[in-house]
Amino acid sequence: MLTPERHRLILKLLKEQEIVKIQDLIDLTNSSESTIRRDLIQLEQSKFLKRVHGGAARLQGKLSEPSIVEKSAKNLQEKIEIAQFAASFIEDGDCIYLDAGTTVFQMIHYLEGKDIVVVTNGLHHLDALLEKGIKTYLVGGEIKNKTRAMIGRGALISLENYRFDKCFMGVNGIHTTYGYTTPDPEEALIKQTAIRLSREAYVLADDSKFNEISFAKVGDLHEATILTNEIDEDLLRTFETNTSIKVVTK
Repeated sequence: MLTPERHRLILKLLKEQEIVKIQDLIDLTNSSESTIRRDLIQLEQSKFLKRVHGGAARLQGKLSEPSIVEKSAKNLQEKIEIAQFAASFIEDGDCIYLDAGTTVFQMIHYLEGKDIVVVTNGLHHLDALLEKGIKTYLVGGEIKNKTRAMIGRGALISLENYRFDKCFMGVNGIHTTYGYTTPDPEEALIKQTAIRLSREAYVLADDSKFNEISFAKVGDLHEATILTNEIDEDLLRTFETNTSIKVVTK
């Protein structure tokens, strides 16, 4: 089968399914694994798809933003593993910033007993933080309904009153050229500010976020350490040349 025909079949299957496995593509095109891997690299470079562990996925729209309920249910096990890993970087005496992201929310379950202070713009985080007995400050501002994040001028002014040992962020896209991105420019500005005010910055992201690009830039890759679950080895090597990336060990 010629290369253009394989590419057409791969993209057709991706339109029908959000994620396809390499083995499915091997069977579909009657090709070798090395051939399919080369096809996926070419299609990714042409921005038709993104490679994920064991296959490929459809690219999201740059303004696409699921609700907090939809985000919470997606890749939940991976988020829990990443969150537990992220919590291990927190030490007694730390002042930390927790972004409104759903993976960051999962960290709260692993903060009990730590002598820390938390600042957050995540309205959704408050009950869990208070139940753990953690001293918490909520930044002011407008409440964004879809993500339950505090945003806007009030949130920025409030945030500037603090300095952090560490901040923990969620993003919608991680890309070697375009860095960290998110759909909403106002949320992006809050994330940028928290990173600037922190001694150490961490981005929590499962493998679905890699090679995605959203509308508003948060920062360049080198500005934060990426904490993630198991990802494709080729993808890992690519990102390791641009920033520190730590993978959950099981």
